[in-house]
Amino acid sequence: MSASIKDNVSEPGRWDESPVLTVENLTMRFGGLVAVDDLSFNVGRGDITALIGPNGAGKTTVFNCVTGFYKPTEGRIIMRHGSAISDAEVRKLTESGEQSMSTAEGAIFLLERMPDFCISRDAKVARTFQNIRLFGGMTVLENLLVAQHNALMAASGFTIGGIFNLPGFRKARQKSIDKAVYWLEHIRLKERADEPAAALPYGDQRRLEIARAMCTDPQLLCLDEPAAGLNPRESSELNELLQFIRSEAGTSVLLIEHDMGVVMEISDHVVVLDYGEKISDGSADYVRNDPSVIAAYLGVEDEEVAEAEAEAAAAAAAAAAAASAAGQTMSGGEPAGEQETKP
Repeated sequence: MSASIKDNVSEPGRWDESPVLTVENLTMRFGGLVAVDDLSFNVGRGDITALIGPNGAGKTTVFNCVTGFYKPTEGRIIMRHGSAISDAEVRKLTESGEQSMSTAEGAIFLLERMPDFCISRDAKVARTFQNIRLFGGMTVLENLLVAQHNALMAASGFTIGGIFNLPGFRKARQKSIDKAVYWLEHIRLKERADEPAAALPYGDQRRLEIARAMCTDPQLLCLDEPAAGLNPRESSELNELLQFIRSEAGTSVLLIEHDMGVVMEISDHVVVLDYGEKISDGSADYVRNDPSVIAAYLGVEDEEVAEAEAEAAAAAAAAAAAASAAGQTMSGGEPAGEQETKP
């Protein structure tokens, strides 16, 4: 299958034109349980893509496959660094048996073949979890510095440069501090940089965790229920942060979220799962009005879904007919039944 994901539940969109991530025919089985069944979708470059569905739909399983916690039973997970990478180059990598390949435009990674630490380090995929996992005893600033540990270790020559405080290490350390302060400013926590992370309110801890992930310079940021437990003000601040990450940092976002207000306000693209299968895929407006999505959330029967779809089609046809009749009237014709009979 090409980068364009085409099926009968998908609305075509720009996410198909230059995807940063392609999940292709993904299946995940646990013994006899099929948690995810033949799932395909794209995450557009520079988009916020929401993965939604009822509890138990398979959303977190998909995240675990993308980030390397699980190895999928079947399917490919393709990460692209570069907007002009062709399907032929992806096929070449697949046939080579390798995990990654450099191209003229950047690089390609097959995440299902990579260990989790390589997905984070090399493919530049960062993740947060449902439960906050900050280092509570460390300061707010230190939590952002620890995310840059690999860069600091490399700059220190794996300790020797740090021991002797060599110029290369000093430069890298200052760069790490500057990056941490940059993100503290954008999450409005610069004034609390020296406080323990555990002392922050819940909403601030959520934003700090996202800022820590951003300190790794990810191309794809995966957020697992970032709005869980937030009050309306904190949800609004989260929305602002995610929109900044998309527009200013240029990072693509894939999020799992149950707060439909957050999803519909900030998402460019929504993918809906139910019992491990994709039931809808498109813009927020497309998904919001999809009878299958409404049925999945309200728990109605398949027959009712078919009836709702038929009613929607009939209503659309009636609206089109009415618009056509109105157009004829505006063009100078008289409605049928009201024309005068000329002698």
